[in-house]
Amino acid sequence: MKIIYWSQSGNTEKMARLILEGIESEGKKAELLEVSSVSLDDVKNEGILILGCPASGAEELEESEVEPFVKSLERNIQGKKVALFGSWGWGNGEWMTEWENRMKSYGATLISEGLTVQECPEGEDEDKCINFGILIAKSE
Repeated sequence: MKIIYWSQSGNTEKMARLILEGIESEGKKAELLEVSSVSLDDVKNEGILILGCPASGAEELEESEVEPFVKSLERNIQGKKVALFGSWGWGNGEWMTEWENRMKSYGATLISEGLTVQECPEGEDEDKCINFGILIAKSE
């Protein structure tokens, strides 16, 4: 399993680390990677991909690193299990709904609804991230 993320302010990175904690609490292993260090070859043999990106601009994926990576998955994610997560500071979560629909159109199987947290995960939101990791680990 690979947790691939992009984070500007650290909120999505914190979510990634909490999701990893949940996965590891179930005795599973996952690798935490920033999207800038990942190529398509790194994910071709993965059964589960966990992708994280905050809402950017007018509720869209980050343009310079995440968007090109996600686009590269179009013909390479058929039948893979995918989990999506990210933080946001404005809007209504439209970016996550669009991302989920896009992954489905690429042939991915979503493990669950995408996990979103407003701003920095704290308290109850930290628990949500850990539980999301547990859910992912149990889907393996």
